[in-house]
Amino acid sequence: MTASTANDQRFREFKMPDVGEGLTEAEILKWYVQPGDTVTDGQVVCEVETAKAAVELPIPYDGVVHELNFGEGVTVDVGTVIISVDTDPGAGPVAPAAAPAAEAPAAPAAPEEDEEPQGRQAVLVGYGAAPSSTKRRPRRQQPGVPAQPAALQAELNGHAAPAVAPAAPVAAPAPAPAPVASAPAAGRPLAKPPVRKLAKDLGIDLATVAPTGPEGIITREDVYAAAAPAPAPAVAVPAAVAPAPVPAVVSADRERRVPVKGVRKATAQAMVASAFTAPHVTEFITVDVTRTMKLVQELKQDPDMAGLRVNPLLLVAKAFLIAIRRHPDVNAAWDEANQEIVYKDYINLGIAAATPRGLIVPNIKDAGTKTLPQLATELAELVSTAREGKTSPAAMSGGTVTITNVGVFGVDTGTPILNPGESAILAFGAVKLQPWVHKGKVKARQVTTLALSFDHRLIDGELGSRLLADIAAVLEQPRRLITWG
Repeated sequence: MTASTANDQRFREFKMPDVGEGLTEAEILKWYVQPGDTVTDGQVVCEVETAKAAVELPIPYDGVVHELNFGEGVTVDVGTVIISVDTDPGAGPVAPAAAPAAEAPAAPAAPEEDEEPQGRQAVLVGYGAAPSSTKRRPRRQQPGVPAQPAALQAELNGHAAPAVAPAAPVAAPAPAPAPVASAPAAGRPLAKPPVRKLAKDLGIDLATVAPTGPEGIITREDVYAAAAPAPAPAVAVPAAVAPAPVPAVVSADRERRVPVKGVRKATAQAMVASAFTAPHVTEFITVDVTRTMKLVQELKQDPDMAGLRVNPLLLVAKAFLIAIRRHPDVNAAWDEANQEIVYKDYINLGIAAATPRGLIVPNIKDAGTKTLPQLATELAELVSTAREGKTSPAAMSGGTVTITNVGVFGVDTGTPILNPGESAILAFGAVKLQPWVHKGKVKARQVTTLALSFDHRLIDGELGSRLLADIAAVLEQPRRLITWG
């Protein structure tokens, strides 16, 4: 077994997994380990935030942490190596890829991205014999630039190009067993391919980055430092072209800029996609919920509801589920790719929850089959988990309809936007004591306003109106929870 093969088997690389359904990236929030720490299979090594939730990642290997490839706060694509583990730390130092040659090795340099095959490590300059069976890819010639044989041959041999062309051409070296990392061409900074890709993604010219790595190699940290905004120095503007002073200009130190990422980025993208994909219709109804509010107080004293959180939202959710059962065609989805309407025989009820990371919409699976105590239990767990930031991506997938409780903020109602892929969303407004005609007399009654937004491709005006009217009817006469349920 060669040293290279032994090293490949010894070091295991853990890639950023797709922790949700089709997610493409995640931000590293926190590392729980550092290089040199011992880890075991199943141990949580970091916490990442996806477009849906914060998730802890366990390592699938036993060993010692060899390298963390990214720092905290960095967004990493799914499939990118984030940590490597030495699974055989007792084997001693890492074996070199080949026996060293007689001369001292030159400074390592980053190869061209198109020279190094994926999954292989470049051999240090001055190391390794050259078996004849291995072929080396020729370096591409820049268009419009004449070839310099002497400098090119010197570079291929692993030496810096001489300042003055030699009198005689240098003989070409024998083929190497692997792509040989060469010294940089004039003015070419030293950096590994991942660092070059990072700089390209951030729009950073490596020639402007100050290296801090060994032998003058540019590291990821150097690129991030170069990408960080620096305070702009005051620049004197010639009086001839200076515009007239504007007194209303706000200085930069009175503004804050926050990158759009994580849950907030996903929410923004989803809302834009929903608003400009599904034709929204919103209808409103104001309803006397005095009897429902009395029922809430009675249920709090009911032994069957002991220890459970009973609030008006619980009964609104139950009324919504009963109304959907009476109008099952509401519970559907639009399949654009196949040009089909998908009717669903299950109701996954989403509850919009405000969290420190932004708005998320986890859902209660098969909510239509739950009893009132079961619904209360799952609703409480859903809200608690969301506030702790522990909601899993699976809990936020597959929703069919949603409730958003804007009343807790004292808001009367709103025009909610559909959660993508769902058919309807109900906004529950604040419950307020208002004058109301009851049994022919004006009395103070507890009143709220409901707003129902729905996808007009799936639900026409009649169906949407009947659904909203039934929700109101249950809340006005909560005995219908029994007679209709």
